[in-house]
Amino acid sequence: MGFLSGVKDVFVNDIAIDLGTANTLIYVRGRGIVLSEPSVVAMQTGTGKVIAVGREAKNMLGKTPGDIIAIRPMREGVIADFEVVGKMMRYFIAKSQNRRKLVHPRVVIGVPSGVTEVERRAVREAAEQAGATKIFLIEESRAAALGAGIPVEEPAGHMVIDIGGGTTEVSVLSLGGIVITRSIRVGGDKFDEAIMGHLKKYHNLIVGEKTAEELKIKVGSAYPLKNVETIEIKGRDAISGLPRTLKIDSVEVREALQESVNKVLDAVRTTLDQTPPELASDIIDRGIVMTGGGSLLRGLTKFISKNTGVPVFLAENPLTCVVMGSGKFLEEIKKYEHQYFG
Repeated sequence: MGFLSGVKDVFVNDIAIDLGTANTLIYVRGRGIVLSEPSVVAMQTGTGKVIAVGREAKNMLGKTPGDIIAIRPMREGVIADFEVVGKMMRYFIAKSQNRRKLVHPRVVIGVPSGVTEVERRAVREAAEQAGATKIFLIEESRAAALGAGIPVEEPAGHMVIDIGGGTTEVSVLSLGGIVITRSIRVGGDKFDEAIMGHLKKYHNLIVGEKTAEELKIKVGSAYPLKNVETIEIKGRDAISGLPRTLKIDSVEVREALQESVNKVLDAVRTTLDQTPPELASDIIDRGIVMTGGGSLLRGLTKFISKNTGVPVFLAENPLTCVVMGSGKFLEEIKKYEHQYFG
């Protein structure tokens, strides 16, 4: 029997998916992370035929001819275009399999804790459409905590702030479960939108998502930098419609991001305020752990720490915490199956 179950395991290609607003990551049981690509699909407008997915499609954003459209089917952590997400997942799952598929995979997917039942069902159906037979949904903050190596099973309070492309999730965990959680639809995308809105309002300059993201990464911050940094960007003049270059510094970019960053801080403060006193004292002792791509904004850990009085640490690999945690869940699926079977 042991031999047969061993053989069966060789053919099972179970996977964990971090279906993110900005990026999709896939973890294959026994192999680790095998795929990390932008959550973008390029399609032909008339036929709906998929032209490109992932990195190749992201390079087309804002640059496609009339008959091709590059879209991001995930918005604010949830499915905005159900059919396209199904196609995208099918493509990514196929790409993650290095051999012919012998068994329909069991799939673990991280979802924001604030999603509605309808949104959860949409994720399940998209996974079924992509060929999954058993689907387990895990809260992203729980997955992020597992992926960051936080000992969530112990009877102590741990706080995790997971900032993705579309959502920020602030959660307090203890004894393996979520005690309190707050999810807001603010993330890396809102940071980019804030920069785009600022440039249009104060400089009459229109730039695309890619330029705004580049600006955020290169000179963006939540806390004053030691030295003021300057960057030159290209865009379109809102009045003349002609191309124009603009020099902008890190101080102005920080001001543009202030409102969005304050919303993240408010969510952290509200969660801390609602945390039971015993767990709150654990958090003060252990600090808060930040995960997700949005947490890489320079000075964000310092900004939150200064404004809450609690130490804040960046996880070792913030971008992969959710998929690694979903992968850990997958590796120990027997332990959780009775709770999550679906």
